[in-house]
Amino acid sequence: MARRAAPIDPALLSRAWNTLLGSNGSSADMRLLDAIARSRRVTAGELVFSRQERAHAAVMLVEGDVALGLRLADGSFEVERIVHAPAWLDLGSVWLSATHSIDAQANGPAVVVELPREPLRQLLERHPGLSMRVIQGLAREHQAMVTHTHGLMHLAAPARLAQWLRQNAKPSSTLEGGQAVVRLAERKRDLAAQLAIAPETLSRLLRSFTRQGVIDVAGYTVHVLDRAALDRMAQV
Repeated sequence: MARRAAPIDPALLSRAWNTLLGSNGSSADMRLLDAIARSRRVTAGELVFSRQERAHAAVMLVEGDVALGLRLADGSFEVERIVHAPAWLDLGSVWLSATHSIDAQANGPAVVVELPREPLRQLLERHPGLSMRVIQGLAREHQAMVTHTHGLMHLAAPARLAQWLRQNAKPSSTLEGGQAVVRLAERKRDLAAQLAIAPETLSRLLRSFTRQGVIDVAGYTVHVLDRAALDRMAQV
């Protein structure tokens, strides 16, 4: 698998470190991580890493969108979820000296940052505060996966969609009444795969939510019109 080093926008990298370190992260912590970080660029459809590949580094997505799932023998890709930058792609496997548990494939042009295991381990041993923030990042990843798995196993399809919309809604400065917007960065069939429903079911649910006045869909933009109603749907 090709590894193409890529210059990276310092502002993007700073935003990524804030994802890792949270609000308690310091500029000193960021400089320590900058010193060992290796950035690389991937193209649409390229594997970022494979489940058959041993993890030698913690991997963070700095720019772009990456699908996590399984690449099949025929070259097709079964999407389990889409990750939007900035976010971790795999923070856990590196500590187990194991293969990645899943395949990661770029949805479009993307930049990832890798933190090699040994330099990262040495950093964390010398800086307990930074070590704790990495542990907290790993805990957040675990919590997100537990929530995702719980939703797939125990929530009905409307509740799964409502929960996904809540998690991805961003406040809009152009809409009144505290309304929010969800940008559908992925194809609707990929979103349906993440929610474990058929694409036809996703379309039907979006139409149902629209008829109820909860959302309004314009192309790949979803306007959340009634956040309280969406919250109630997500808890069914």
